[in-house]
Parts: sequence; C-alpha cells; structure tokens
Amino acid sequence: MPCHSPASFPSLRARTVIWSAALVLLLSACQGGSAPADSPSVTGSTTASPTSSGSVPAASPGPTASLVYKPADAKGKAQNVPVPVMPELAKENSKAGLEAFVGYWYAVGNYADETGDVSGLSTLSTLECKACTQFRNAALDSSKNGRWIVGGKVRTPRIEIAWNAGHTTQQAKVQVIQEAITYYNADGTEGRPADPATNDAFAVVASFETTWKVVDTGVIR
Repeated sequence: MPCHSPASFPSLRARTVIWSAALVLLLSACQGGSAPADSPSVTGSTTASPTSSGSVPAASPGPTASLVYKPADAKGKAQNVPVPVMPELAKENSKAGLEAFVGYWYAVGNYADETGDVSGLSTLSTLECKACTQFRNAALDSSKNGRWIVGGKVRTPRIEIAWNAGHTTQQAKVQVIQEAITYYNADGTEGRPADPATNDAFAVVASFETTWKVVDTGVIR
C-alpha cells in the first residue's frame, strides 16, 4: 500500500509564519528541541486557566463515556477517544476567555488527529484561516483509506495573551509541544517518514463576534 501523501499537510505543525510588531516578545522557553521535564507557569499578568496547563478538557458525557480510552499504537487506531468539552470560560470575550479558548482549540486539534473527525475543529476558525485549513487537511489525510498516526499529541503549557481592549481581534503567544509522530498505512506498514518531537512558539490570532474563532496562526520566527 502506498505511503501517506507528501508532507504538505504536517499535522498541527503547519509552519505559517506571522510577522507582527505586536508579537516581538517571544517566550524564552519556546525554542526548538525536546520538551522540558517541568514547564513553569507563565509569569506576568496573564491569568492562568485550566487549559494552559496542557491538559485536555474533560470528555463530554455520551455513549463512549464509560468505555476505556486506548491511544493508537503500531497495531491500530485510537479507540474511545474522549471528546473535548469547551470550558464555559472559553465563551467569554475576555483575556481569560481567550486563553481558555486557545487551550480548547488545541485539544480539539488533538481529537481530530486521533479520530479524523474535523467537524469540531471546523467550527472554531474562520474560512480565511489557511493554516487552519492545513490542520484539518492533515487530520483527514492521516485517517484516509484506513491510515492512522501514533503520537503527535500537543500540549500548551504556556499561553500569553496580548490583550487590546476594545478590539475584536486579539493575539496570543503559545508554547506548543508536540510528540513525535509515526505514520501507519491500513495494512500496518509504516507510511511517510516519522516526524520528530517539537517545541515551538506559535502565534494565534482570534476574533470575537458571538464566539471566538481563530483567524490565523503560525510559528513565530
């Protein structure tokens, strides 16, 4: 069976670079390389939310709630993947609300990568967000024709918000730590070459009308 399609859809690591004077303050800990053993909390005025700790929001109740989650491995796809639940705080048009929303957005991205279900991810970004389209295409491609991935989970231990009162569009700087990814074909053979673990600083631009939506995102160079 052929390998996965070319690396033009690189999971949640699409390298769309955002150049903005408002984003010159980089996270000193967000540089390439392995993830730190213990990531300290964000210092400064940013209010920590449950999503900034890197944990995935609790699963919604439903038919799979009593079933045991089994992550993907070399033998097959993930099973009974819990569906992330949007925190109530993430629905607020506030600094803390945006922080919670960004953490939730990455959690939904993890779910899409594990399941190939991008329906939730599609509702959290604008149609103009090209990087968001790449993320969705990556999740779909990794599940196409029986394929699956092992690894690739994203954590966001640091989220810093550059809040501009009165603006509908806001910006966040996010430390994004992603596990290494191994790609498998439907017959169990390895697909395209594996991707190494990464530790990057991302910019996330989001707008709020009635809800938050991601407008653009990319690695900060």
